[in-house]
This record gives sequence, structure tokens and C-alpha cells, in this order.
Amino acid sequence: MEFNVGIIGCGSITKYRHAPEYKANSHVDEIIFYDRNPERAQSLANEFNGRTAKSVEELLQDPSIIAISDCSSNEVHHIHTTKALLNGKHVLVEKPIAVSSEYAEEILEAERKSGKKLMVDHNQRFTKAHQKAKEIIAKKELGEVLTFKTSFGHEGPEKWGITKSNATWFFKKNRSRYGVAGDLGIHKIDLIHFLLDDEIEDVQAFHGALDKVDEHGDSIEVCDNVVSILKTKKGRLGTASFSWTYYGKEDNATTIYCQKGVIKIYHDGLDPLVVEMNDRTIIKYDVEQIQTNDNQTNSGVIDAFIDCIINDKTPPVTGQEALASLKVIESMLGENVIRN
Repeated sequence: MEFNVGIIGCGSITKYRHAPEYKANSHVDEIIFYDRNPERAQSLANEFNGRTAKSVEELLQDPSIIAISDCSSNEVHHIHTTKALLNGKHVLVEKPIAVSSEYAEEILEAERKSGKKLMVDHNQRFTKAHQKAKEIIAKKELGEVLTFKTSFGHEGPEKWGITKSNATWFFKKNRSRYGVAGDLGIHKIDLIHFLLDDEIEDVQAFHGALDKVDEHGDSIEVCDNVVSILKTKKGRLGTASFSWTYYGKEDNATTIYCQKGVIKIYHDGLDPLVVEMNDRTIIKYDVEQIQTNDNQTNSGVIDAFIDCIINDKTPPVTGQEALASLKVIESMLGENVIRN
């Protein structure tokens, strides 16, 4: 089975992840690109031997397109993804699912009405180290999980974005809404939910714009750092830190403390997954390093999305799961409270 896919938004996430992964998937025939900047869309169409659409409407009304990647900026996810679903397209939407839980609910309602697949790109679930760690935890090889700590930080989206500029939309409150919490933090919230088969129910956090400035030299409108304390429904306690000001090597590490030992994930470049037992036995798992901005590898997200469509499977990251993580981010920034 082969079909066409469409992509809304032609920034770095499309150029380095969605487009090449669609291109490598044998079930994808052609990629059709749309961006508000036609030249940007045409550039990717040329690079990936695809074509362009002149408008979102043209993309969504194209009967040859079965699936859509919504890679637009955060503030319009609920618009594009909702329209795509109601136009009969399966949708993979970038995280966060929306800029409010209310908008996310609109997307979930469109999913219910359409009967189409909705998947959210929380890609950390797909790494071999995280999947192996989940297996160890689920089998209680180290007993019960007691506490955890996780972090995600790098030098900032102005270094990664397509324009390489401090004018990036990530720094604008009306476009990104949640700053580093919605860019990096929500990945780790989803990861903790996934690893522990649990859900964060209480959050205390500090956040601020500590160093980043916009194109005018003014402090950015959203947070560039968050430090938080978390409690899950099953009583696990943890900490989480997210940053756009880790100006050294990217930090994407997670530690899970259990009754019989510790699971260390992505703490160094040599051993992605290490288990340290209480008797000081050390087990190192031979799995690949995580995908980073400087190390682009196949994330597995696109393949999983296509597999869901072809084989009528439930997406491995559902809209409801993405909404649960979004509510934690809202609570973390004091923009809302978690509603169970």
C-alpha cells in the first residue's frame, strides 16, 4: 500500500525529521509541502522530490493525501489538526498538542467525529533505551520505583530553528505559549508518564526568562528555564529541569531510583542505559544513542504513524495522553490546574 502525505509547516522539524523519515518509508509515494513562505516549501519539495500546495485548504482537499504532519507553530495546531481530521486525514501533530487544554479538547473532539488516527510526536517514547527502561520497570526487576529525576536542555531554539535568529517564534508568547516547558519539558513529562505507567498529579515549580533575548535585545516573553518538583498518582516523587541555556553539551538524562537499584538513561555518550544494583553490580545495555539536534537519526515516529494507518492500530502516543502531559505543563507555569 502506497499513499501521499502532506506536511504543514516547513521549518527545521520538517526538514530534518518528518520529511526524511517519510521519504525513507516504503509506503509513502509523494510528500506535498505547505508553508506560509512558498519558497521554503518549494525548497523542501525540491530536496525530497515532492511538490507544494498553495494553501492549507488545497492540501487538505487533495484526495491523494491520506495523512498529514502538522508541523506548524504551536498556536495554530488546534486549527490545522482539527481541519485535517475533519477533512478525513490521519494526523501526526507536533508537540505540544495545542496551546491550551481547551484547544486540545477541540482536537480530540475532531478525532472522535472523524474516526481518523491522531498521533502526537512525543518521540522520546521510541528510543531503545527508554523502551528497555520501561520493560525493566514494568517487570519490577528492581522492585518498585521510588523517586526520579529528569532533565532536558540545550543552547536554545534560535540555534536549531530554520532562521537561526533570535526572532524565532519560540520566543513569542502568542505563538509558543509555554517557552522551554512546551518545547523540551513536555517531552520529559510524557516520558515519565510512559516509563512509570503513572501520571503526575501535583506540581511545584519555578520558571523564568533568565538569559535569552529577542531580536530587539529585550528579555524574551516566555520562560527559558524551569525547575520543578513532581508527585505522581502512585506516590512517586521526582524533579524535572528544562532549559534553553545549557550552553554546553545537550542534556537529556533521566534517572529512576528503585528499591533494588538505579536506572540511568543517557547520562553519557558511551553507555545510553546503565543499571546499578544495590550490590554494586553494573549492567550496561548496548542500545543506540538518542537523537539530538546535532545527531539526526531515524526517530521511529513516522514509521509508527504509518504502521497505525496501514494496520488500523491505536497510535502509540494518543491525543488523550498528550493532553495529560499538557495539563502538567499548564500547572507547572501556573496557567491552569491539573484536572483529573
